[in-house]
Amino acid sequence: PLMKVVMCMSRIEIKIGGFGGQGVILGGLILARALSIYEGKHAAFTQEYGAEARGGSSASAVVVDDERVDYPYPVNPDILVLMSQGAMKSYLSSIKKGGMLITEKDLVKIEKMPEEVAEFHSIPATRLAEEIIHNKIVTNIIMVGFIAKVTGLVSKENVKRSVLEMVPARVRDMNEKAFEIGYNYDEGAE
Repeated sequence: PLMKVVMCMSRIEIKIGGFGGQGVILGGLILARALSIYEGKHAAFTQEYGAEARGGSSASAVVVDDERVDYPYPVNPDILVLMSQGAMKSYLSSIKKGGMLITEKDLVKIEKMPEEVAEFHSIPATRLAEEIIHNKIVTNIIMVGFIAKVTGLVSKENVKRSVLEMVPARVRDMNEKAFEIGYNYDEGAE
């Protein structure tokens, strides 16, 4: 229901928050590339991170529109992706009324769901990366697959193509598998 409304809107803001080392910047870049190059939308990508590299706060944002993007920063994200507890504390209050919230199930605990959230999805991306692929470096790619699936904002083929073009050739197979894990994840199975 939410995505039908969002898809009718012109400007859509997506924010991905986590900590350094989780790949939130690459995740945002992959989505921006898929939306702009392959979906033919106008998209602007921005990133922010704390002074620390690994472990510090990190966020990326994609603003997508049918028209030229006049302001590249998210004001109130329509889609908010939280991959760490710190990101939840920093960004949860910014979600747009009627927005979609997506979380890393094992790393983000929300005590009281904000009334602004109309749709909620969660995936244990880190655990899936560790248990199935045995490498948590692909946590972000699992999350990107899941984002593509639950939002319907961009086609599976276009996001997958973007993933495969943006990762080194030597790890394409691993990333393709990670994408499929996220895209095919069944929230009701746990």
